[in-house]
Amino acid sequence: MEYLKAIILGLVQGITEFLPISSSGHLSIFQHFMNMSGEGSLTLTVFLHIGTLVAVIAVYYKTFLDLIKQMGLFIKELFTGKLSFKNPDEDRKMLYMLFISCLPLLLLIIPIGNDMKFMDWVTRFAEDDDIILEGVCFLFTALLLLGGTYVAKTKKDIKNAVDTKDAVAVGFAQFVAACLPGISRSGSTISTGMLCGVDKNYMVRYSFVLGTPAVMMASLIEIKGVVEGASLNIDIFPCIVGIVVAAVSGVLAIKLLEKLVKTDKFKFFGYYCLVIGVIVVAIGIFEKF
Repeated sequence: MEYLKAIILGLVQGITEFLPISSSGHLSIFQHFMNMSGEGSLTLTVFLHIGTLVAVIAVYYKTFLDLIKQMGLFIKELFTGKLSFKNPDEDRKMLYMLFISCLPLLLLIIPIGNDMKFMDWVTRFAEDDDIILEGVCFLFTALLLLGGTYVAKTKKDIKNAVDTKDAVAVGFAQFVAACLPGISRSGSTISTGMLCGVDKNYMVRYSFVLGTPAVMMASLIEIKGVVEGASLNIDIFPCIVGIVVAAVSGVLAIKLLEKLVKTDKFKFFGYYCLVIGVIVVAIGIFEKF
């Protein structure tokens, strides 16, 4: 049964992480109906993120290699006194903008008292038995997706890259998505970029590359906890199965999204989130009685 759950959740994670319909929201709902709430479910969720991490690196490995090269050149120029922020090329500019977009995530480690960080408080939303919040967040994601689609169609001046103010806006969109299950990380970052007037095809690649550091850091922290015996509430072999399933389905989902964005079908994800949000809120209210 654990293997079946891992396969199901691996498929859900791989598909919904990259399609802009919220992996955290779908995982939370599936765990709710499969009676998998609590720390064990959170541990499995982070393990599944390793699979999607593999998927995004596999698809965008050329971009990652270019960014690693630029990072090496940046360090070399910094220590040789040749560093200049004027007129960077495309890869160097993306490196700078990704760094800026990652900064809002530092808010998650702000202490809020009683030896608790903001991130610890946020994780409670993913572990509770209430799905109304998830439903409301799905509705918010729908508004972002539909709004981004409309603005992208009406803007005359479309930018082929993210600038500083775009990077800040996208970074805060990612922060909000990290806080609440049901708000799609990819959906919110892509839509925010589109609202800022950035080309939608560029934003797909930027969004997935942007999410990699956060997923990698969260995975390393969770793996450290498992090694230290703090989160041994789940068998490792079902986790491995889930990781493989999430990686394979993740690659397919990325390719599908790229195709749908090019054919101007991004809005349908908004309609999907709208329907799911209404259904989830209705079920959550019904369960209160």
